[in-house]
This record gives sequence, C-alpha cells and structure tokens, in this order.
Amino acid sequence: MELPDYKSLHVGIVAGVATVSLDHPPVNTLDGPMMLELHDLLGRLRADDATRVIVFESSHDEFFLAHVDFGIFESYPALEAVKKDYPHVNVHQGIGELLRSQPQVTIVKLAGIARAGGAEFVAAADMTFAGIERGKIAQSEVLLGILPGGGGTQYLLERAGRNRALEAVLGADLLDAETAALYGWINRAVADAELDAFVARIAANIAALDPGVIEGAKRALPAADLTRGLNLEHDEWNRLVQGELPVGKMKLAMERNLQTVESERDLEGFLRKVAADA
Repeated sequence: MELPDYKSLHVGIVAGVATVSLDHPPVNTLDGPMMLELHDLLGRLRADDATRVIVFESSHDEFFLAHVDFGIFESYPALEAVKKDYPHVNVHQGIGELLRSQPQVTIVKLAGIARAGGAEFVAAADMTFAGIERGKIAQSEVLLGILPGGGGTQYLLERAGRNRALEAVLGADLLDAETAALYGWINRAVADAELDAFVARIAANIAALDPGVIEGAKRALPAADLTRGLNLEHDEWNRLVQGELPVGKMKLAMERNLQTVESERDLEGFLRKVAADA
C-alpha cells in the first residue's frame, strides 16, 4: 500500500509485516506531530487486510521513546482534530487505545529506553520483546509531581497487578528488561544480539498464519475495556499537572537541558535533582 512521506516514522511492509521505525531526534520524544502520524498510519493499516503484523522499533541507538515531548501542550489544538476517533479518553490515551484495538498484532522491539509516554506505548502494544542489555522501561512522571496520563496506570494494573503497578508508578525506577519481564510489563527479555532475529521470526510466523486465525485470536482474547480507569487517570493527571510545583519542576527541567542525550541517560537522577531544587 502507498503511504504518505511521514517525518517521524519510517515504514516498510514486507510479506504482511509492517516495520515502523520511530525517529524524532535527539532522544526520540513522543510529540504531537508523531502522535498525528501514528494516528494516520494506524488508521490506514487498519483497513489493509494484507498487513497482519506491525513491529515498532526505534531509529535511535539508546532510546525507544524517551517520553512525551515537553512541547506537547503546543500541539493540543492540532491533536483535537483527531479526538473524535476516541471520544471516551484523552488524546494521549487515544494512541494507546488505537494500538490496543488494532486488527493487526502489534509488537514492540525494545532495544533502548522507554519512559513515561514511551513506556505507555510499550504497554499498549500486544507484545513486547526487549534486549537484556539495552532494553529498559520506567514510569517516571511522579518525579515531576504528576501521574502517568497516557494510560500507564491502567495498562500496568492490567499487566503487572496492583502491587507492582504501584511500585512502578511511585518508585519511578528504570527497570531492566529481565525485571520488566518478571513483572509482566513485557513478554520476555532476549539477548541483544538475538533480538532482531527473534522478533523477525515471530512476526513472520504470525503473518504466515491461515486467514482468519489472527482475527479469531484477537476476538477471543480481546483488550479489556479500561475506559473508567482511563477517565480516572486523566482526572488525576489533569488535577496535578496544573499545580504550581509540577509547573515549576517542568520549567526548571527544561532550563537545565532536559531532552538532551546526556540528561536523558539518567533521567530519574536528573529529575530527582530538579525536584530537590524546585
């Protein structure tokens, strides 16, 4: 199928498998334009019966998706244009809900760091396989005085259970791939040198299944309706994000060069220092 020339997505489709490489330098933040491109791409693929699996990877060596871009608020007017497609949740949660309802099997190949909005993207996909050495994941929003606002609380609750979801959300630690797999946040951890081949094999095997099998499996194993929990998450996020302390922490973080490779490598340590000084 023909696709637009996306700026932050590189897409190739071979033998029923669409490979989508996320590309937003310098640290692969999830910004408004990328959200709009993902919305467009998922909508086009939804109507493409020939595409049976979607694999998401990163164009960055260190980061899958660092987190939601701090300039996202400037994109809200543009994002409102697609809000009609998921009126029951906010626009950020809507990306996760699109992933969860996609007719294709969605797979994340996690060969870098996914935090906050990036971690929510990972948890919304049907499956995630991560590199043991490079794959890492965290919900770090509380370090700014807010909560996950893109589905993170609900996806974690469903995948990992309440006790581990509370640990991930409130502890705000960067978990290695093996711990994330133990918790159920991802499917499994794979040796970095084997990750590409492993994901390629499972994607190809799924894409080669007999007609109707994928559709039947996704109907028999449906994504749960998390609307009520997502609405509660949004209300709590919205209440906190307008507070004086979170606004001050976000401003100070940007003044100290957040969203640069150096600061993002140890974002948790960076944000704890910001919180101490705010």
